[in-house]
Amino acid sequence: MTSAHAHSHDRHDHAHHDHDHAHDRNHAAVAGQGRERKLIFAFVLTTLMMVAEAVGGWWSGSLALLADAGHMLVDSLALLLAVVGVWLAKKPADARRTYGYGRLEVLAGFVNALTQFVLVAFIAYEAIERLFHPGEILSGIMLVVALIGLAVNVIVLRTLHGHAHDDVNLAGATLHVLGDLLGSVAAVLAALAVRWLGWNWADPVLSLLVSLLILGSAWGLLRRSAHILLEGVPDGMSTEEITEVLRGADVTIRDVHHVHVWQLASGSRMATLHAELSEVGEQAQALAAIKRVLSERFGIQHATVQIDPGPCPDEPAGCAGHGHR
Repeated sequence: MTSAHAHSHDRHDHAHHDHDHAHDRNHAAVAGQGRERKLIFAFVLTTLMMVAEAVGGWWSGSLALLADAGHMLVDSLALLLAVVGVWLAKKPADARRTYGYGRLEVLAGFVNALTQFVLVAFIAYEAIERLFHPGEILSGIMLVVALIGLAVNVIVLRTLHGHAHDDVNLAGATLHVLGDLLGSVAAVLAALAVRWLGWNWADPVLSLLVSLLILGSAWGLLRRSAHILLEGVPDGMSTEEITEVLRGADVTIRDVHHVHVWQLASGSRMATLHAELSEVGEQAQALAAIKRVLSERFGIQHATVQIDPGPCPDEPAGCAGHGHR
C-alpha cells in the first residue's frame, strides 16, 4: 500500500468513525426527546387526576379516594423528578463531570424506588386503620371518580410503555403509574363491593394486596438501579465471557485481563481492559479487532484499551480486585 493510499484510507476510516459517533449522538438525542415528552405528558395527566381524586374524595367522604389521591401526589412528584432527571442528563460533560450527567436518570429511578417503599408503608397503615375504623362512603361518586382514574392511568401507562430494559428512570416512572393503575382497579372493585354487597372491609383488603404487588416491583427497580450506581456488570453480560471472546478476537492477542464493564445510564455501556500482544503483534490491528467485537457482540460503544507489548506492567499488589492473571 502506498503512503498516499494509506493516508487516504486513514482519512476515510476517521470520517466513517466520526459519522458513526454523530449518528449515535443523534439517535440518543431523539430517544431522549421521546422520553421527555412521554414523562411530561404523564406528569400533567397524573397531576390533573390527583386533583380530581382529592376533590372527589373530599366530596364523597371516601378515604379510599383520598388515599389514592395521596398516592398520585407521590407519583406526580416522582414523574416530575424523572423529567428533571432527563433534562439534567442532557447537560454536556464538563471539567468536573467528564462523563456528563446521564447517570442522574439512574439516580432518579433509585429515588423513585425508595419512595415506593414509603408509599407501601402508608397504604398498609391506612388499610389497617380502615379495617378497625370503617367510614361511610358515597360509593356512587367513588365509583365514577375511580373509573376516570383507571382510564387516565391506562392512557399514561400506554404512553410510557416500551422503554428500554435498562432505562431505570423511565422504569421508575412506569412503576409509579402501574401502582396508580392497580390502586384505581382496587378502588373500582371496592366501590362495587360497598355499593352492591355492603362489604366495607373490601377496600382495605384490596389496598393491602396492591401494596404487596408494588413492593415486589419496587424491590426489583431498587436492585437494578443500585447495581448500575455501584458500576456492576450490565445484566446478561459476563466479564469472563468477554475476556475469553476477546482473547480469540485476533491472532496477535496473547492475553486479555483487567476487564471492567459497567454502564452509565440507559444502555450506555463502557469498558476498560488490558490487551497483551505477541512480540510481532500489530497494535492497530489488535485494537480494531477488540473494538469491533465489543461493539458488535456486546453493544459496548466506548472502550478504553491499554496495549501491553509484553507482560502486564501492573503488579498484582497494585491492582487488588482486578482479577490479575
